[in-house]
Amino acid sequence: MHRRLRRWCESGVIERIFRYLAADHDNEYMMIDSTIVRAHQHSAGALKKGTDQAIGRSRGGLSTKIHAICDALGNPVEIDITPGQDADINRADQMLENIDPDAFLADRAYDADRLIDRLTERGITPVIPPKRNRTMQRETDFALYRERNLVERFFNKLKQFRAIATRYDKLKSTFLAAVQFASIIILLN
Repeated sequence: MHRRLRRWCESGVIERIFRYLAADHDNEYMMIDSTIVRAHQHSAGALKKGTDQAIGRSRGGLSTKIHAICDALGNPVEIDITPGQDADINRADQMLENIDPDAFLADRAYDADRLIDRLTERGITPVIPPKRNRTMQRETDFALYRERNLVERFFNKLKQFRAIATRYDKLKSTFLAAVQFASIIILLN
């Protein structure tokens, strides 16, 4: 089974299927969030070939962070993984390149002027509550912000898969393919 997953991963089959299914998304609004996944101690033994395997150290030990953008129906549109200690906002810019919603929902971790300015330039309404220490507080549509629970529900469904709830894969590409494969199953249900 693992050998087949590696072949599909290397040839890009799983990513193409995920992209094909995720292409039919609802552009009314989209939301971004991330979740931490504990990495098993044996997942940290990949050969060091200069490539980052997206395993980092955070408070709880070894971990990986899964970033996801979901549409208004709660279906995943973009998925990426980073080391567990990375800030949430670091992947937001790259993940936003391929989407064009009317509104973009995110939590306070994504409250940064560069992200809000980029969204506004593209004609996307940012629905991001301001951090409490912000000098100029922005207005936020909290009625729409409440819909952000859909991305949390997606993570809940994703973590029902044992291989996702705890990372056992040594390679970043294999774990990302496993997350995409689980997302394909969620999209088809």
